[in-house]
Amino acid sequence: MASAHVEVVYARAGEQHVALVEVEEGTRAIAAVEASGILARCPEVDPRALRLGRFGREISRDERVSDGDRLEILRPLQVGPMEARRLRARRGRARRPL
Repeated sequence: MASAHVEVVYARAGEQHVALVEVEEGTRAIAAVEASGILARCPEVDPRALRLGRFGREISRDERVSDGDRLEILRPLQVGPMEARRLRARRGRARRPL
């Protein structure tokens, strides 16, 4: 079977972990992440609650990878999208002169 070169990325505030791994074409995304060693270097990442993305779009852990894929380990949101919008709207109202 052909091999695939996959980039696995995990970014935290102030630092970024990037690993290039070679796996078999069609390997599941979670297996590629495990092969990268990032989970061992970043103990705060819970493998059971892991969310993954491919080029910025969320994917299933069981999706198959292809040569050249970039897999991102997604961090949990600090603030939900609706709450973030409310906060931006409040800040905008506070800046307007009367």
